[in-house]
Amino acid sequence: MPSKSEPADPAAAGPAAAPAEVSARADELRRLIERYNHEYYVLDEPSVPDAEYDRLFAELQALEREHPELASPESPTMRVGGAVAGGFATVRHSRPMLSLNNAFDDESVRAFDRRVRELLAADGLDAAALRYSLELKYDGLAISLRYEDGRLVQGATRGDGVVGEDVTANVRTIRAIPLRLKGVAPKVLEVRGEVLMWRADFLAMNARQREAGEREFVNPRNAAAGSLRQLDPALTARRRLRFFAYGVGEVVGIETPGSHSGLLDWLRDAGLPVGPERGCADNADGLLAFYQRIVQRRAGLAYDIDGVVYKVDRRDWHDRLGYVARAPRFALAHKFPAEEVVTDLLDIEVQVGRTGKLTPVARLRPVFVGGVTVTNATLHNEDEIARKELMIGDSVVVRRAGDVIPEVVRALPRDPAELAAGTGRYRRFTMPTRCPACGAATAREEGEADRRCVAALACPAQRRQALWHFAQRRAMDIDGLGEKLIGQLVDTGLVQTPADLYRLDAETLAGLERMGEKSAANLVAAIDRSRATDFARFLFALGIRHVGEEVARILADAYPDAKALENEDWPALAERKASIQKENARRRQRGEPLEAVPLEGIGPEIVDSISRFFAAPGNREVVEALIEAGVHWPRREAPRVGSTSDEGKASAGSSTGHGAVGTALAGPLAGRTFVITGTLPSLTREQAEDLVRRHAGKVTGSVSRKTDYVVAGEAAGSKLAKALELEIAVIDEAQLRAMAGEN
Repeated sequence: MPSKSEPADPAAAGPAAAPAEVSARADELRRLIERYNHEYYVLDEPSVPDAEYDRLFAELQALEREHPELASPESPTMRVGGAVAGGFATVRHSRPMLSLNNAFDDESVRAFDRRVRELLAADGLDAAALRYSLELKYDGLAISLRYEDGRLVQGATRGDGVVGEDVTANVRTIRAIPLRLKGVAPKVLEVRGEVLMWRADFLAMNARQREAGEREFVNPRNAAAGSLRQLDPALTARRRLRFFAYGVGEVVGIETPGSHSGLLDWLRDAGLPVGPERGCADNADGLLAFYQRIVQRRAGLAYDIDGVVYKVDRRDWHDRLGYVARAPRFALAHKFPAEEVVTDLLDIEVQVGRTGKLTPVARLRPVFVGGVTVTNATLHNEDEIARKELMIGDSVVVRRAGDVIPEVVRALPRDPAELAAGTGRYRRFTMPTRCPACGAATAREEGEADRRCVAALACPAQRRQALWHFAQRRAMDIDGLGEKLIGQLVDTGLVQTPADLYRLDAETLAGLERMGEKSAANLVAAIDRSRATDFARFLFALGIRHVGEEVARILADAYPDAKALENEDWPALAERKASIQKENARRRQRGEPLEAVPLEGIGPEIVDSISRFFAAPGNREVVEALIEAGVHWPRREAPRVGSTSDEGKASAGSSTGHGAVGTALAGPLAGRTFVITGTLPSLTREQAEDLVRRHAGKVTGSVSRKTDYVVAGEAAGSKLAKALELEIAVIDEAQLRAMAGEN
């Protein structure tokens, strides 16, 4: 209840209240409500009953209705949600929101501590002064809050770490998040943290869902994520979401503490909720002691966590330690062991993947494990089933490996009476010799654990997956061609191979279920745009087994077209590679220059897979049909890399010489090696790498003396420092575009 010193209810003064008094009362109500929000959602120490809070809130709403000039975007009443949005806009993070490397055992934590100390010592820093900040790993949804001049102006989800969704309207409904910072007003402050839902609020919400006959949420994390990503902010407002800050992104106009533990205290003092379960440690023993303490307290927390986080406390050491891929070297997430439960193995079914792989899948009696309801789990292959001695009807132990992937660990002892009686409870499983999807034969190659359907593109199961793979963004990038539409195209017989996509017209597509004329026209346009691609994307899109994006790039650098790949003498090439590798081993011992290895980075297994793909007449027909349909890429003249035999030297439209991967190609960036680091103004990392490769340049992931240029964006970090140390040329995105002739 408000104290006696607080202003009286203006309603008691009657309608004669002066506008100045009304304005003063509105300001006072806003201050009181924000204080009570902070006490309830941040401190977890409410000082007034809910009824009193609701009375004050209703009073403020009434004042703002009667006097619209008093309305303010910072008013607590603005948190209740606005109009339904038509969708979420995208937000490019000023600095990437990185993920963390994981540890699942004590030795991994000790190895992390050793690596940090070694890196510090190698950089001339005093490893003896090392200190870690310790926090919880919250099981929620990562978001970024942008404050400008102390006011909240934007909220965004993590997304892919570079681009997220703009959920500002929904974030404003979370009462734990201040709309204005307390005591500070930096020009820019980006706060990184986690949105989550208390277990009690989750249970209460699910109870309401049941009463209303609506779908219940599986766990608090999914409930929090689903609530924050509602298109209607009013729905978000009705679900009690919380927030914990754990770091910052861009900071302009203010000096923040030099330690991470000090930064968390500073964020707390600025009015942002910070997790109370924190600590510091000087060594691996201290890290593990904190972990064990949290393990003991985990069940008593009001919210879900899936581990703890260790961070080097000195923030100026973070960039010095650098990053690996998209994870920092200065931090580690120590995850909890997977939770295990017992359920029944009801059946084993077989799924056929896009490459023909047959995967047995356990159908389980639904069971709640690791925060989700699990109904199936992969059994990998027939060897795995035999090793675990599984039978249909077994009671089995199930866990979520790494708290992510459902896994059948083992079977419990069987009932001897049931086995003796032969009641049919237990049944042995054998992998089918015929494909469940098309009836074709299945085969298991020598040395492989997996059985595969031999029908390739004639198999409906592989056809769907192959088309989906062909259309995905990193392949042919056909926007709008999703799995459901692919299913319709396959089921109606309109599309059997990827080449059939290029024969579709808008009129035919518009006749499909849930496809209007505009959607059909957009899809036809997207298919037409995909005709112009690059050779690496084309090869990746074919779905050749073992040929991912990097292998596709190596092949595209070595061969100008598909005909050259078809005509390659792959067995001779494999033999030549092996011979050169042996010779290089001898040269290395003698200290002599090494001979260039054809298709460096592609091993015998991949070579064999490529050979089998292009040896199959059906696959060659599809490739030729795609080229006849107009699929093309910029011409890149390159010598073949095959054997020196006379057979098949000349391939249509290709050079007849022999060479090694890396021979100069036509293009303004040919012969130059680039490293991309940091956040560029308008290109993603992938787009920048594609630009370099499109113009015959080479991209690597690490800086060395062989690097010609480092393309640096914001927050470039250790790669930029390495480039400066080695006196390697550093350029920006504009200079890269100019070099490539794409101003």
